[in-house]
Amino acid sequence: MFDLSAQLMPLYTKLIGGVLVGWLLGRILPKSTCTNLGKFLFWVGVPLGNIIFLRWADLSNTLWISPLIALMAIISGATLAAIWLKLQSQEWTSPRQGSFVLTSMVGNTGYLGYPIVLTLAGEQHFALALFYDMFGTVIGAYGLGVILAAYFGKATKQHWQLFVETLRNPIWWAFAFGLFFRQVVLPTPVESTLKGIGWGVISLSLVLIGMRLSQLSSFRQWRSVSISLGIKMLLIPLIFGLILAGLGIHGMTQLVLVLQMAMPPAFATLVLTETYALDWELTVSAIAIGSIGLLLTLPMWVFLFG
Repeated sequence: MFDLSAQLMPLYTKLIGGVLVGWLLGRILPKSTCTNLGKFLFWVGVPLGNIIFLRWADLSNTLWISPLIALMAIISGATLAAIWLKLQSQEWTSPRQGSFVLTSMVGNTGYLGYPIVLTLAGEQHFALALFYDMFGTVIGAYGLGVILAAYFGKATKQHWQLFVETLRNPIWWAFAFGLFFRQVVLPTPVESTLKGIGWGVISLSLVLIGMRLSQLSSFRQWRSVSISLGIKMLLIPLIFGLILAGLGIHGMTQLVLVLQMAMPPAFATLVLTETYALDWELTVSAIAIGSIGLLLTLPMWVFLFG
């Protein structure tokens, strides 16, 4: 079992420190800085980090469980959100329903999930988080997420354009090159330098989250957001964490998968909200409150499944 204070203190130092620096920079610097940093991380930083951390990741035969659990968790989140919408008596607009479903199913498993998994579980378990994000979150957001957003909202882009953008995601070629690059033997000083670069990318990702949070001003719709986050960050991780235990999957594999399921709504939900004219206020409230609430839920998951 984890020593909670010993494990979480370094993680909280990184999370709070990186996000706080980003929040302050977001208040000071022009908004274009956040956009440019986001583009850099999307096209260069995160792919480079994936290539680097794949060098020490354990690519065992159990990796297949990660995308399977990811897709099941995403579908289950959407299903529970749809059931709740059917049962509640208050009439909601279609765009609001769409935002509610999206924020209940897709988590920030990349920019936020990666540093948390790397800090708590180590680099050897990074592949589990990567597979969850690549073959679960990305496909879930821009596959099922696009279908649902189009159903509830109004498209400002053609479906095929979003599909092409998904295929253009550099995470795919970074993964392919990373598989090759892990076979290349490098001197120890070079390995240490690469590891430093990788953690530098992780730090920039946290700074970007802080900068984006500094631009979100809506924290209303507490009741709607609390139900959405309850499904996404509490119910789904608990259910599937127990299912994994029942299947005999314990230890770091179980913890990494639960942590990825427990991430707050992804910024991809904001992209879909803006693209399909959904409820912007509900989406940004869920992202902001969920990101803050993660600090409270993390100890629970580490205690239960550590």
